[in-house]
This record gives sequence, C-alpha cells and structure tokens, in this order.
Amino acid sequence: MKETIKLKARSFLQGGQGKGTKITLLLVLLTICGIISIGIGTLSISPLHVVELLFTGDRDSAEGLVVWSFRLPRFVLAIIAGAALAVSGTVLQGVVRNPLASPDIVGVTSGASMVAVCYLAFLNEKLGMGFMPLFAFAGAALVSLFIYILSWKKGISPFRMILVGLAVTSLLEAGKTLFLIFSPIFLTSQAQIWITGSIYGAKWGNVLALLPWFCVLFALLLLMSRKLDIQILGEETTISLGGRLQLQRIALIGIASALAGSAIAFVGGIGFIGLMAPHIARRLVGGTHFVLLIASAIVGALLLGGADLMGRLLFSPKDVAAGVFTAVLGAPFFLYLLMTSRKNEV
Repeated sequence: MKETIKLKARSFLQGGQGKGTKITLLLVLLTICGIISIGIGTLSISPLHVVELLFTGDRDSAEGLVVWSFRLPRFVLAIIAGAALAVSGTVLQGVVRNPLASPDIVGVTSGASMVAVCYLAFLNEKLGMGFMPLFAFAGAALVSLFIYILSWKKGISPFRMILVGLAVTSLLEAGKTLFLIFSPIFLTSQAQIWITGSIYGAKWGNVLALLPWFCVLFALLLLMSRKLDIQILGEETTISLGGRLQLQRIALIGIASALAGSAIAFVGGIGFIGLMAPHIARRLVGGTHFVLLIASAIVGALLLGGADLMGRLLFSPKDVAAGVFTAVLGAPFFLYLLMTSRKNEV
C-alpha cells in the first residue's frame, strides 16, 4: 500500500505539473476565502490583521477572541465537511459510473435528515442537541445499508442502486414533509434550518469530532484510488485483472456513506456539494482518482466555505444558511448535467 501511495505521488509530481499548479491555485483561493470569511462580521477585521492574529495565536484581545473562538472553527468545519461531501460524491460517481450520483441521490442525506427530524421531535428535550450528530450519522449509515440490501441481486448493479436510492429518497422526503406539517411550529422551524444546512454556531469540539473521521476515511480512499480507476473501465476489466468487484464496491460505498454521513451530522443536509465538486475537479485535473480525490476535496471545501461566506456577506447582518446557496448553484448544475448526461463521461 505504501508503495502504491509513493508511486502515485511520484507520478503526480513528475507528470502532473499542470495539475499541481491548478491544485495550488485552488489552495490559494481557499486561503483567500478563509481570510475574508474570518474577517467579516459585526466586528470587522482587516485581512492583514486576521493573518497576524492567526500567526501570533493572540486570544486575549477582542479580535483574537472572535477569530479563535467563533469564526475560525466555523470556517474549518465548513471546509472539512465540504471536502467530505465532495470526496463522497467522487467515489459514488466512480463506483456507480453515473455522473448524477451523489450522497443526495442515493439517500444518505435523506436518511440523516429524517433521523435528525425524529430526534428533534422526540429526544431533543431529554438529551439536548449534543447527541443529534450521532443520530444523524446512524441514520445515514442505516439508510445506506438498507439501499445496499435492496439493491443486491447476485451482486450490486450500479443502475439498480441508483433507482433504489431515488425511491428510498422520495419515501424519506415524503415522510419528513408529513412529519414537519404535523409538528409544532417551533419544531418545524428548528428542523427546517437543520435540513437546509448551516454551519452557524460551529465549535472546536465539532471540528475535533469530524476531523479524525475525515482523515482516516480519506486516507483509505487514496489507498484504494487505483481500484476506483479500474472500476471505471467496467466490471469485466475489474474481474479479468483479479479484482474482487463486489467486495471493492461494498468497501468504497461504505466509506463514501460514512464520509457523507459524518459531514451531514455536523452541518445538516447541505446538498449538491457531492454532485458539483467532482465534475469541477474532473475538468481541472482529469479522471485519475488519486489526484481527482485531492482536487475534489479542495473544490468541495471551497464551495461550502464560499457558500457560508456568501450567506454572511450578502444579507448582513442576517446569517443565511449555506445550504441555500449550494442549492441555488446546485439545482441548475444538476439540470445541466441531466440534459447533457449522454455526452458526459465519468
């Protein structure tokens, strides 16, 4: 495994200078987005002062307290969650070999949202909001397992999995809507904000809880990137090269669901990141998954970090949920993909 990583890294460094430049530019954009996002708000801080506060670690001044206690954890949580959703979408599109696949389409987001709404209704007063991410993650995992079992017929067919995912998503969305209609108005409002997706009120505890999940699962996917490259070529090629097709699919879909579920558990039902980011990254660095996964993670981080920035900047002093902006961008993008899907290649 280590040799595989070294080989991919060497190939990336030697033959992918253009890709490396693009990834570097994405990182620069993400850094600029972070400095602006951390600086804006009721207490406005200049970009240079933001950089100074970050390097000096000053937490005693009013500006330092705001940066280190409120705005920095919010931005860091946004980029980790955005990266997790994007990488999950990249893997699902690769395994299913469908450009429209994403955590939203295969039911992971709906599963987490449905369980979160039930938690708000029945357990919130007893347990508090601290346990809701755990239940949301469990919902995503259970729905993924349920879809996988329903899709099984002498193995998993990507097309059947998409259809089952769409059907389960529709059922969950209908159940969630009915649940909200018959719930008290305060509960409906609270649940609707969570379902839309927001990073408001993020704390370092959230970051520290999500970061290990992302690091471990992302590293596993980098190790399995070659298997993803082979799966793109088709089932027969995978089997002829000695690959255990179904076992690889179970592992890849399980990791993708865990990544998306863990992100949704902390930032709510933010949609379309897993759909948009892989396509943008693929246009920039091509379809080799070792590089594509890295680029998708950065693009996803940029999309969610940028959406959160727009939510705080455009309607200040109101704080609009980031999920609103990802939906505004993602819905037309989805329609565009739908209309041109015959021409696109995964």
